[in-house]
Amino acid sequence: MSRLGKKAITIPKEVNASFESGMFSAKGPKGEMSRKFKSDIDIKIENDTIKLTPKTKTKAIVSLWGTYASHIKNIIAGVTDGYFKELVLEGVGYRVSVEGNDLVLKVGFSHNVKLKTPEGLKVEVEKNNIKISGMSKEDVGSFAAIVRDVKKPEPYKGKGIRYADEVVKRKQGKKSAK
Repeated sequence: MSRLGKKAITIPKEVNASFESGMFSAKGPKGEMSRKFKSDIDIKIENDTIKLTPKTKTKAIVSLWGTYASHIKNIIAGVTDGYFKELVLEGVGYRVSVEGNDLVLKVGFSHNVKLKTPEGLKVEVEKNNIKISGMSKEDVGSFAAIVRDVKKPEPYKGKGIRYADEVVKRKQGKKSAK
């Protein structure tokens, strides 16, 4: 039994939510989002709450129960507040800039790395800090992971791209013989 799925999801006053023919959509101050769900789980909107109940109690459907509840909570949070991830670029000569719709990284390669910003996301750069924001938690997280994968932080000097709250475990370098 899903503990997340059992709990009713409250809808904030500024959000209009609807569920029709397998499509859940929510409209709020930040914009509108929708997602298609399978018909294995009933999604009922009553007053200011959303209740999810599985039609059958098979293992696969019960495991989707909590997942669907999390997706709906993420959609509601996305249209009200939005999501963001912050990345830090660390290293001598490493730079980042935004050119039009592209994020340009200069991270020690022989060439600049250009990443096209996905639709619906906003990228802001301040010195060596990158802030990725948007309504979809999945899109923000996946684009932040793509940017981080360009140059992961290395354990000796800590150079590379890391999340703002990430702690890089540092290794000790070679010791000189005396």
